[in-house]
Amino acid sequence: MHQVFLESHNLKNKFSGFGQFNYHLIKALAKQDTSGMNITLHAKDVDSLKKEFGTSFYYRKYKSITRHKPFRIKKKYDVWHCLNQNIKIEPFYNIPYILTVHDVHFVTEGSEGLQQKLRQKFEAKLKRCNGIVYISNFAKEDTHAHFTVPNVPEYVIYNGNTITKVNIPKTFKPSIKTERPYLFSIGDFSERKNFISLVKMLKHTPEYDLVLAGNNTSIYANKLTHLVEEYELNDRVFQTGKIEDIAKYYYLQNCEAFVFPSHREGFGIPPIEAMYFGKPVFLSNNTSLPEIGGDNSFYWDHYEPEYMAKILKEGMQTFKKNQPIFEDWYIKRAKSFDWNETAKQYLEVYKSLL
Repeated sequence: MHQVFLESHNLKNKFSGFGQFNYHLIKALAKQDTSGMNITLHAKDVDSLKKEFGTSFYYRKYKSITRHKPFRIKKKYDVWHCLNQNIKIEPFYNIPYILTVHDVHFVTEGSEGLQQKLRQKFEAKLKRCNGIVYISNFAKEDTHAHFTVPNVPEYVIYNGNTITKVNIPKTFKPSIKTERPYLFSIGDFSERKNFISLVKMLKHTPEYDLVLAGNNTSIYANKLTHLVEEYELNDRVFQTGKIEDIAKYYYLQNCEAFVFPSHREGFGIPPIEAMYFGKPVFLSNNTSLPEIGGDNSFYWDHYEPEYMAKILKEGMQTFKKNQPIFEDWYIKRAKSFDWNETAKQYLEVYKSLL
């Protein structure tokens, strides 16, 4: 029986991007035919995983000490899958190794010292790879643009849509609610997500409120709050903080449009989630977003507030003139990103190394 190890301890941050990727990939793997393989999950909360997935997997409890070289995991697995490029846990021995690359944004983000440190760690990961999986063509191109990639098999495997079934009770009420038509976005409050551009745009779109969900305990979040106060938009901009799935579904189902002016994305799951509800999607015209958004999403080439408002208004008019056609296209595109298909492709990658 072949032994496959998933370095998946980011499950502890289930509401982060990496946490979502880990959880939904594992959930889909549990539904596949994995005969001939014993797959081990590496996680802190092993008990909850056992409760959900039972004997579908083997389990190894995460211990932070295994980050340090002398205490690395010494079992010789047949395949070690590192589920994202930032993970510090590595195998002790030189064993078959697959790396999933979500993005290499660290080459331009943070201080110069931090960039260099992360670059060195990533280069070390690349050197030990026997196969590399990218979550988008952009992620692959960007990695090749900044690094010397070893001559090993490379794959592009798209993430799936995290929303496959929605049941919102009629009695459900979100903690923050606006009675006016609203735009919705979700993500960490950081420079990269560029939420401040939406606040500036809102001055030129008086017909809409703005609901922003995600971790809003950051310096950037404070800057955004001060800007809202400066623009006197306190009654039109709403920050929910982190939200559970049911609240996310509510906001997506009831918004006028989903807005996502991110500077950099390796993939971008939130736009696909919005498409599931047939909502018009407005995205930055950069990195992976045009690849994910497709031909019928609407794009900002830059972030000047009046220009952004113009694109939004024109896009909404186009959407409403052909609403049934657009809704049908969005829903079909959302369904084309399927975690079960993603899991099957990863299993083929594992088999290629066994």
